[in-house]
Amino acid sequence: MTYSTFGKHIIVDVWGVDFACLNDIDFLRSIMLDAATQCGAKVISISDKEFDPNGCTILVLLSESHLSIHTYPEKEFAAIDCYTCGENVDPKIAIDYLIDRLSPMKIYTKFLIRGSNEIDVMD
Repeated sequence: MTYSTFGKHIIVDVWGVDFACLNDIDFLRSIMLDAATQCGAKVISISDKEFDPNGCTILVLLSESHLSIHTYPEKEFAAIDCYTCGENVDPKIAIDYLIDRLSPMKIYTKFLIRGSNEIDVMD
């Protein structure tokens, strides 16, 4: 069987997100799992870590690759990453869902096609 190297990778920085939201690991874990489901990905596992005094990292391992978030509540900032292999799962659906739930004031997005030399930046 031949496998394609094609994948879509969206990297997002969000600013102006509520401190309490970015410091609530249970809420974030829930929306991360919902985002994976929304885009049609298959969740293999989830790993998370709370930091002292605040912030967290959550990694959702997908059959198609991964979805992650790193939060800095004191800066009202989060770094979100969604990479999916193949053509059946759309990471933009997951990212759009997370942005909707986090309601940031500013969004900076990069979209990459993996397995090729194409790079595109989305607004």
